[in-house]
Amino acid sequence: MTSTRIPRREWLIAAGLILLALVPSLAGAVRVGEIASGAPETAENAAFMQMPVPVVLHIIAAVVYAIVGAFQFVPSLRRRHRAWHRFAGRYLLVPTGVVVAVTGLWMAAFYDVRPIDGLAIEISRYIVGGVMLASLVLGVAAIARRDFFAHGAWMTRAYALAMGAGTQVLTSAPFLLLFGEPDMLARLLQMDAGWIINALFAEWVIARRRAAARRRRPAVVAA
Repeated sequence: MTSTRIPRREWLIAAGLILLALVPSLAGAVRVGEIASGAPETAENAAFMQMPVPVVLHIIAAVVYAIVGAFQFVPSLRRRHRAWHRFAGRYLLVPTGVVVAVTGLWMAAFYDVRPIDGLAIEISRYIVGGVMLASLVLGVAAIARRDFFAHGAWMTRAYALAMGAGTQVLTSAPFLLLFGEPDMLARLLQMDAGWIINALFAEWVIARRRAAARRRRPAVVAA
């Protein structure tokens, strides 16, 4: 009898993705708490306190997107619970992913730029938000024409960019602990490194899936 247990390695994938989202999620919860409690305005939170709706939507959508999306990368769950996979993608992941991308672009356009961020990081945010939104649209278009591989590839790219905030904790925390607050160049490198690492990892995952699909193809033809 075929085992219905999900391999431990696959659970570790989901757990790792959720852990990656944990720190930015906690930071987001603190930010929402400040807004809800009417905390005093500071130079760090003034934009959020004055225009709270975009950042609150961004944080809530990002948490849902990160957690639900993590389980979409568990192959056994995806194969055995296709109805859930479709429901989660259609009604949770695509809507929250669009909210994350659009509110991120909105905040980049209308919130005051922190002096340490500068124009270069703003440009990076526009690029990342735009590519994430485009990836979601292309992923939906791919599944509409039943191109399952392209659908998975574009959704993987979108998720990887959205998870950049988690990786940025890893790229910035060691520098902060060793050297203190970064200057503008170091901040740019730390932020962009988080997005680039995730983007490259996504392409590696997609390449592995493509290679696996090619290995299975002869067997399907022979059958």
